[in-house]
Amino acid sequence: MADQNPNLAALSAAGVSVWLDDLSRDRLRSGNLQELIDTKSVVGVTTNPSIFQKALAEGHDYDAQVAELAERGADVDATVRTVTTDDVRNACDVLAREWEASRGVDGRVSIEVDPRLAHETDKTIQQAVELWKIVDRPNLLIKIPATKAGLPAITTVLAEGISVNVTLIFSVERHREVMDAYLAGMEKAHEAGHDLAKIHSVASFFVSRVDTEIDKRLEKIGSEQARLLRGQAGVANARLAYAAYQDVFDNGDRYRALKAAGARVQRPLWASTGVKNPDYSDTLYVTELVAPNTVNTMPEKTMDAVADHGVVRGDTVSGTASDANEVFASLQQVGIDLPDVFTVLENEGVQKFEASWNELLTEIQAQLDTVAK
Repeated sequence: MADQNPNLAALSAAGVSVWLDDLSRDRLRSGNLQELIDTKSVVGVTTNPSIFQKALAEGHDYDAQVAELAERGADVDATVRTVTTDDVRNACDVLAREWEASRGVDGRVSIEVDPRLAHETDKTIQQAVELWKIVDRPNLLIKIPATKAGLPAITTVLAEGISVNVTLIFSVERHREVMDAYLAGMEKAHEAGHDLAKIHSVASFFVSRVDTEIDKRLEKIGSEQARLLRGQAGVANARLAYAAYQDVFDNGDRYRALKAAGARVQRPLWASTGVKNPDYSDTLYVTELVAPNTVNTMPEKTMDAVADHGVVRGDTVSGTASDANEVFASLQQVGIDLPDVFTVLENEGVQKFEASWNELLTEIQAQLDTVAK
């Protein structure tokens, strides 16, 4: 048995579940995913449209299956659904042992509903149920974006007994609405007689993109005070999200009643933790966001950086809310319009995933056309 990397093992010991923000057929076939589980403390996998688009664009791992589906007359949507759900199902099987060992908390693999449905509640619900049935694994999480239309979909899908990863959360205000949607879904699931212990959820709070957008605005303001605030918003925002999580799950009456019925907390998940600015430490969004009951989903490059030189100093989040609030007060003082920042980020987030999905459909369509000739 290979030894676990000590830095990532320390992260796990501090209560952070290490998930890989990537998946490809090559990772599955080569045994690379299993190797990361054995040596890098990986206990989960997240995917998104950009990840699948990249996996299908690089190499020829999918060619034979796409050709076979083309022969059978599958259209582009059916083809993409089949290849992506096959990868996710296989990843669920690779992580089954971690799922069992953690009693369902980890060993999770996420698959996203079609991003073109981000503003359509009913279609999101329909596809979430469909993906749950196709993958047919208890350790699956269905990713639903935290758009206004996504919130009621989250509640309905959880009420069906389906585990959900809520994605594209940028503001603490929206995170609170997501936690409300979770509690409402669990209350309905309880009424419907579902076993609440089997329904899991994480709230994916995006980190680096907040710095990217706010830093750009701080540069534009250009004052010394503004420049000193660069690189602080992302971590401060996530720390405030954790305080909101503690508020709801440590002290809230609504959750207390559900907990008595077997419900788990909806864990905060730090997403978009690859550092975009080379001036910042490449482990910034990992080592500064260590707290119990959290998940950090990392691109492999970030995971390698933490493995190599990440300094895990225990909990770096609990008790930091007042400092984080001061960062936000300073940002507003120099003229940053925070509500506008979060609106821009959500719209961009949906658009980026939609663009990747459309690229993926175009590539697969081209492959299907080639076979048809």
